[in-house]
Parts: sequence; C-alpha cells; structure tokens
Amino acid sequence: MDVIALDDPTDAQIREWHAVLSAVHAADPAGEPAPEPEQTAERLLGGDRGSRQRLWAVADGGALAAVAALRLPGEPGADRPAEIDIQVRPGHRRRGLGRRLLASAAGGLRADGRSSVIAQVHAGTPAVPFLESHGFECVLVLRGMLLRLDEVPAERVARLVAAGPPGYRLIRWQGVVPDEHATALAHAKHAMADLAEYEGAPWDAHRVRETAEVVAKRGDDLYTVAALDASGTVVAGFTEVVVPHDAAGRAAQYDTAVAPEHRGRRIGIWVKAAMLEWLAVERPEVREIETDNSGDNEHMIAVNEELGFRVERESLEYQAPTSALP
Repeated sequence: MDVIALDDPTDAQIREWHAVLSAVHAADPAGEPAPEPEQTAERLLGGDRGSRQRLWAVADGGALAAVAALRLPGEPGADRPAEIDIQVRPGHRRRGLGRRLLASAAGGLRADGRSSVIAQVHAGTPAVPFLESHGFECVLVLRGMLLRLDEVPAERVARLVAAGPPGYRLIRWQGVVPDEHATALAHAKHAMADLAEYEGAPWDAHRVRETAEVVAKRGDDLYTVAALDASGTVVAGFTEVVVPHDAAGRAAQYDTAVAPEHRGRRIGIWVKAAMLEWLAVERPEVREIETDNSGDNEHMIAVNEELGFRVERESLEYQAPTSALP
C-alpha cells in the first residue's frame, strides 16, 4: 500500500475520504456529531483563504485505508505552525500507515519552510500515543463544552444583559469587523494567552478581517458582540459565534476574551449573554452552541458553566518541531 498525493481529489476519492472519517468516528465518537459528506467535500476542495493544504492517502485495493490533511497558513516560510490531521481506519491500525502519512507530511512541511506543526486530537483515543511516539508534546488541554439553548431561560439571559457594568456599552456586527473597530478588536484578541505560546502570528487588523473572510468563504455566518469602554474606541471584551450553513441547529463558539485591565467586571458573561439574546432573534434555529476552553482557563470555564455549558469531551493540542518528525 503506497502513499498517494490527493491535492486534486476526485469525487470518488472524496467519498472514500469521508468513509474513513465515518469509520474513525464510529470507533472514537468523543461526544460530537459525525461529519456530513458535504462538510468533508468542502474541506477538501475549498480550503481556507490565506492558507494552502496538502492531502495524502493510503489505499487498500479500491478503498482508502488512511488519510492525512496538512494545512499551511500564510505564505511559504511563514512563522506559523502548520496543522496536521491523520485518520486511520480502525481495522488498518498498527500497520505503520499513520507513520508513513506523517513522513509524507513532514516532507511537505520542510518544502514549505515550516519549523513546527500542531495537531488536535481527542483524549483517550489512539491518536494520543501515536503523536507522543512521534515527537509531539501536549501544549494545551481543551475542554469541549455544550450549551443546549432550550435549557437556558430567556428571562435569565435578559437579567444578565441588563446587569452590564457601568461605563461600557455593547456593539455587535455580523461578518467582517467594521473598519473603525478592527484595530481595537485585534488588540483585544491578544488577551487570549492560552494560544499565544505556539500560535506564532500576532493579531492585527488585517488578520482579524482575514479570519472573518475565511468564515464567509465557507458559507458560514460569523456573529460578534463586543463591549466598548467609555471612550468608545477600546474593545474591552468580545465574543464570537459561527453558525455553519449546514449546522443542523448547532453553532460554534469561536473566540471570547476580556482585556486584562477590564477583567473582574463580568464583561465576559455580559457579552456572551448578549450573544444568546441576539441569536434567539436572528437565528432561532440554533439549538446548541459548542465551545472549547483551555483546561487551565478556570475563569472562562466558570463563565460558561454559569450560562449552562456542560463538559462533553476533552481535546488535546500537540506540537512537534519539524526536525523531530520521521
């Protein structure tokens, strides 16, 4: 079984790729929905604006036994880690297929001038010992939480919104941030210290806009609620939710942060409650919101638990220098 490049996958190869993902999910569900065929196709064909991707697979007869996707954000040589996702059918594990795909991806990393790569996997799955045996180290623990909106009384949300701190006001927008708030939002994103150690790229107005454009290109909708200070020019805190166009009632919590100098005033729960109130009117079909929190971010976990989020799974972020890969 040879490793083959699938940088321009056919419809049949996309179906086979999805079959691999479905088989892996059936064996290791980790508390989240299985991917839809359309989502798999969009990921393989669409990519993300501002990034490139490389695809590899191992075939066993006419079916794919294992697949690997490598995402390369920015231009070649950019000082940002790449992202790798390797999936092997349960019946084909322990045959060295994952290692061979990782070696192909390592060649892609070196050709692109990348110094490191990250991978996100679910705790307790075979992916954990695989990564640890190939030079990866855990750099972040993420708690996957889920909020079922029908369990959150509207009156409680209204009380949280009404109890906002004095000296601040809420603003909101859909899609790309308005120009007058782009730089201030970028500054607020620096408060997300849980990713800063290995993400590599600083936030600026261009990157804030680029991130929103990537979401729009996928056909998804990005909603942002922010708290401005008394000057009206400083984003003290914000929260983002993405509603996928084919989410079947589930939205995804993206970034939430409060600038250090504005913490301790319940701005985090204020903007999150305002988001729930907005979505109830704007997107009433949304029934659930999922989120990931750094395991040591006790404050944000407490905020989410107060709103009604409950832990569903635990994910791990691993990182490896390219030099350590096979």
